[in-house]
Amino acid sequence: MQNQKLTIGSQAPDFNLKNIDGKYYSLESLKENKVLLVIFSCNHCPYVQAYEQRIINLQSDYKSKGLQVVAINSNDDVNYPEDSFEDMVKRGKSKGFNFLYLRDDTQEVAKAYGATHTPELFLFDNERKLVYIGKIDDNWMEPSKVVTHYLKNAIEEVLKGEPVSVPETFAIGCTIKWK
Repeated sequence: MQNQKLTIGSQAPDFNLKNIDGKYYSLESLKENKVLLVIFSCNHCPYVQAYEQRIINLQSDYKSKGLQVVAINSNDDVNYPEDSFEDMVKRGKSKGFNFLYLRDDTQEVAKAYGATHTPELFLFDNERKLVYIGKIDDNWMEPSKVVTHYLKNAIEEVLKGEPVSVPETFAIGCTIKWK
């Protein structure tokens, strides 16, 4: 499955997807947020699992400054039943997710963004222009040994109205499981 990946400066593709709370969310419903982080995610990938607490911390640390984290699970849930909506709800509750966790059943949103991995990040400014794409930091296995916080740095720069100094990194993780 080859998708055209968004490039820096691209407008965020719209979506209208169901969250684990049963409500639907779209770009329009999130317009009050200064910064929007879209993460293509899932339940079963060890890379995603390793980053879950860091994502929770980011949402907690930056929510009052205008950040909204939106995780989107686009994985095939037939061959990967642990990525079903029901299991997303369970995981969100058990892990205490404080961010939106949306289900992309048709996989159209992942295709629109050109996402290929979980976790893969797309950070948008208040005009919903893409300012950062890639990974969270430089050490998925050991949070205490992270040297460069790519995402956190990008968020800080956007909030200060500065250009993102490192706008692209290579996303590491599991591949999206296409139908």
